[in-house]
Amino acid sequence: MAGVANAPVIRVAGLSKSYETAAGLFPALRGVDLSIDAGEYLAIMGPSGSGKSTFMNLLGCLDTPTTGDYFLAGENVAHMEKAALARLRNRTLGFVFQGFNLLPRMSLQDNVALPLVYAGIDRDTRREKARQLLDKVGLGKYAESMPNRISGGQQQRVAIARALVNTPRLILADEPTGNLDSHTSEDIMRLFGDLNAEGITIVLVTHEQDIAAHCKRQVRFLDGQIVSDQLTGLDA
Repeated sequence: MAGVANAPVIRVAGLSKSYETAAGLFPALRGVDLSIDAGEYLAIMGPSGSGKSTFMNLLGCLDTPTTGDYFLAGENVAHMEKAALARLRNRTLGFVFQGFNLLPRMSLQDNVALPLVYAGIDRDTRREKARQLLDKVGLGKYAESMPNRISGGQQQRVAIARALVNTPRLILADEPTGNLDSHTSEDIMRLFGDLNAEGITIVLVTHEQDIAAHCKRQVRFLDGQIVSDQLTGLDA
């Protein structure tokens, strides 16, 4: 997109996804073409059933396309072997989900550090990195607290800290404010804006126009296809 000099961190070409149902084959995505440059801040929008969540699952390598190509950080991952795909995903992507997905019996610090366990990082290093990121999202003093001792907005900040722990180039956020009140949602969107200003590419799914308004680009899906792709002027 205009104003972004770097190469695409995401490029999809002819991306399609169909599911077997009792009524026959259902095409959730129909030949989607899209490029997202490094450093963009983009909202994926559309009504229920439009294909936006299917598209996000494909971007996050949580599902595989039926046809088409998906290039993540320049590598075609559409048909990559699972082990190689996991390595690429872990070093490139951070995920933020609507339901926070924190482990209830682990402290906030240990929740944030969890991806580093899978990366083979030693305990002291991962706990120090987790504490730094909790400080970054304003929750350092709660590092030893359990998730049920903090608010929903604070839990989402922990989830964002966890998404950052592997120093990803890209954050994928699926309805990240869906369980939050309007004031807390604004706080979370300001945090995403700050992260994007640091150079992190952010792609979020939302059905809320006021949330999408924070993004610099809005892509709308309908019936498994992109029907509009617009810059908002926020980065002008």
